[in-house]
Amino acid sequence: MRIPAEGKLLRIFIGEADKWRGQPLYEAIVHLAKKEGMAGATVLKGFLGFGCKSHMHTAKILRLSEDLPIVIEIVDSEEKIAAFLPHLDEMVREGLITLEKANVILYRADGAKS
Repeated sequence: MRIPAEGKLLRIFIGEADKWRGQPLYEAIVHLAKKEGMAGATVLKGFLGFGCKSHMHTAKILRLSEDLPIVIEIVDSEEKIAAFLPHLDEMVREGLITLEKANVILYRADGAKS
């Protein structure tokens, strides 16, 4: 699979406790991205953050949160990202979604040349 050098970076900011049809939302998004043939997806778990409600979510020992910040990053072509966005509109009830240019320098597996 190839990604154009001028790709797009999609970032989805949600909470760890967010659900989609009974499963964690971040898992549902990544599984759907795979099913839709996206180049790849990575889920990052935050230790501290707040969103539009200004509620602080933290991983501090004295105040453990069960809803830590989650960021999902997906890099692919502009066309594939655009086709994926309607799914997110349905799935993400609370959160933030950003899109920016990504200069793809390298995308390969097993040492194969891209």
